[in-house]
Amino acid sequence: MKAVVMAGGFGTRIQPLTSSVPKPMIPVMNKPMMEYIIDSLKNAGIVDIVILLYFKPEVIKNYFGDGSSKGVNIRYVQPDDDYGTAGAVKKAEAYLDERFIVVSGDLITDFSIQEIIGYHDFKQSKATITLTSVPDPLQFGVVITDKEGQIVRFLEKPGWGEVFSDTINTGIYVFEPEVLKYIPDNSNFDFSKDLFPKLMGGGTKIYGYNAKGYWRDVGNPDSYRAALQDILAGEVELPLSGTPNEQDNGICYMGKDVEVGEGAVFEGLVLLGDGCVIGKNAKIKDTVIGSGCTIGDDTSVESSILWENVETGYACNIKNAVLCNGVKLGKKVLGESGFIIAQDTEVGNYVIFEKDVMVWPNKQIEESSIVSSNLIWGDKWKKSIFEGGKVSARTNVEMSPELAAKLGSAFGSQLPAGSRVLLSRDYHRGSRMLKRCFLGGLLSTGVNATDVRMSPLPVMTHKLSTFGEVAGVYFRQSQTDSTHTEILFFDEHGTPIDSNFEKNIERVFFRENFRRASHEEIGEIYEQPMVKEFYRESFMRNIDISLVKTRRFKLVVDLMNGTTDNVYPEILNKTGTDSVILNAYQDEKKLSKTIHQLATSIKEVSEIVKVMEADLGFVVYPHGERLNIITNEGKSLRSDRALMFILKIMDLSAKKKMKVYLPAYAPTVMDSELKSIDIVRGKISGLKSEYLRNFDFVGSLGNSYMFTDNGTNTDSMFASVKILELLAKVNISVSDIMKLIPSYYFVHNVINCPLELKGFLMRKMSEEAMDKEASFLDGIKIMLGAMGWVHMVPDQYSANVHVYVESMSEADGKALQDEYIDKIQSWLEEQS
Repeated sequence: MKAVVMAGGFGTRIQPLTSSVPKPMIPVMNKPMMEYIIDSLKNAGIVDIVILLYFKPEVIKNYFGDGSSKGVNIRYVQPDDDYGTAGAVKKAEAYLDERFIVVSGDLITDFSIQEIIGYHDFKQSKATITLTSVPDPLQFGVVITDKEGQIVRFLEKPGWGEVFSDTINTGIYVFEPEVLKYIPDNSNFDFSKDLFPKLMGGGTKIYGYNAKGYWRDVGNPDSYRAALQDILAGEVELPLSGTPNEQDNGICYMGKDVEVGEGAVFEGLVLLGDGCVIGKNAKIKDTVIGSGCTIGDDTSVESSILWENVETGYACNIKNAVLCNGVKLGKKVLGESGFIIAQDTEVGNYVIFEKDVMVWPNKQIEESSIVSSNLIWGDKWKKSIFEGGKVSARTNVEMSPELAAKLGSAFGSQLPAGSRVLLSRDYHRGSRMLKRCFLGGLLSTGVNATDVRMSPLPVMTHKLSTFGEVAGVYFRQSQTDSTHTEILFFDEHGTPIDSNFEKNIERVFFRENFRRASHEEIGEIYEQPMVKEFYRESFMRNIDISLVKTRRFKLVVDLMNGTTDNVYPEILNKTGTDSVILNAYQDEKKLSKTIHQLATSIKEVSEIVKVMEADLGFVVYPHGERLNIITNEGKSLRSDRALMFILKIMDLSAKKKMKVYLPAYAPTVMDSELKSIDIVRGKISGLKSEYLRNFDFVGSLGNSYMFTDNGTNTDSMFASVKILELLAKVNISVSDIMKLIPSYYFVHNVINCPLELKGFLMRKMSEEAMDKEASFLDGIKIMLGAMGWVHMVPDQYSANVHVYVESMSEADGKALQDEYIDKIQSWLEEQS
């Protein structure tokens, strides 16, 4: 008597547990599921075993070897393709020269192998199918026999309308070797669909044996966890490893070298593998813990399965979970509704698993995250989804259609039912797809949408500043990473939503507590075809076109294949400029620009400006909100110098006092030079529209400029023409204006700093500032007299700090820069 163990399946339905091991190797009570099959075969006297492999064969081979450690002889057969169940067994025909039994390696059963073989022998059958009864037979092959036990009918995976019995095929068969002749070579051939009908059609009697006992096909994660509960409830008896240690409320089987902390409690049936460490006051109930696991102090684990080398932090609360090899939980992780985490995933402190979610292998879940849906393709679950009014993630990975729809529902739930939202996008197909998904979620909350389709971002934000919509959402490909999509959220004034609004959306998003409109109140979609015309009209109204025309500027403009191509050239034409416009066509592959591609664009514009002897060059970023300025000498202005240029030209052309808002860390070299401009400095993010209206100009060090004549949103198109208007007023070349700006040294450094050390760095900088003149407006700025100043700002989102240095001389500036970077590095080393 020989045996064939089927161990070649992919285990697709039970992912992510099979991400690292084949399904038969999934541990049950700290042993691979298939090991129980091998043991039961040996107990039945079968020692010649063929294992059929296909998926992750090395895992099985490495564990069982030649079988000598189990007292059996194992041969491995690995078909070169998927030949189906019977077709795969045919590949082992050379070893099957006598009666043999076929068993799946991914079953949990206590059927008696000897009884099955005995029935086959008694019936002198050529083929015997082992049967059992289950309450839900739909996912199995249903079988009916006559009074003699002969199979008269069977049907693979029937619908309820086809079910004629609750007796199913368990996948355990006994065959005489001649049956193999009915299986063709190198063909996909299934036992139920092909072999058995063929045998019966040829007059061969097949018998079914109704086995008594426990049988469960571990087909999915739910059945895996249910099997554990069955075992713990005593429905099936499996040999358990370890030394039994009876407790007041249960029994604990302990492996070797287990350490148990003071006050730890075990309830129900608990298995601890070798080398486990159980923390003080831990509470373990009805749980299996694999070798090398560490359970933190005060942690509670109930009805769970922990594979090998799992670590949990302090005071975690885990229930009905499966944690695969190498999973690490931080402290106070909460998951009381069940969850599955595949191997080598790290979970930060205070993470909450909202419901029965699954996390695929090798993920990182940030501290304080709320995991409310399965994390499959991405590598990170972030505790917050917004950064500065924007959601950014990999297109069709983290930024999936499902996420977009949820985000639309969460956003709409925060707005009044019946209100209207403005939607727009760039021309990338990812943006289009995600906008449509978002729109579905939005409409489901009873919020209406005005869809202006593809448009430059400033056109959309300008429309928001007029009337009609309570908010706006823009979809675009990331400007620096072509794999990412960004979704930008704006309030009714066209300014990014504030952090409170972001948190409210996140709260609904993670809780999935969406407002659902009735079928009569679902939102409607409106179109607004005249948006671009409204924008152009407002644009021209706020520029002195006749003045610009008088100068007849010669321009070189690169539109960088952006969305401004159907708006900006027409406006330039109306200003009477003689323009050379580059890259004014749409190309999805060119929407996103690397730093190198941006530098190339700037260089090309610079060279053409010199050749044409143009007055000015502009590089308009693809979505129309940022601008690079190139002088008539072909020099690209660094962001800080471009800001100083705009301040100077505003001052020269001003006929009244003007107000300007700048970042707290912007250069101060012009402060004493400007006669007609009052400068206010502060945080550049989170500014409300009503506050911005107090200023004539708002600038940043990111090439974003806002002339508030035409609205309180950054707009490279309007800024560029406004610059032309100012130049026309003063009638001086750009290079001559730059000569009027005093020489100065300004530098911006980004220093990597772990998130947990940002506060420490700011404290050290505060201590550094104690005996010096300092400002604490948006970071810490230390004034050092004639040397200049140093300003440190922690990055709001990333693990970085920004250090700005300004000085009137390059030597002093570089000395300051070196001094403070060295200090910051030494502070960081102090904590490492």
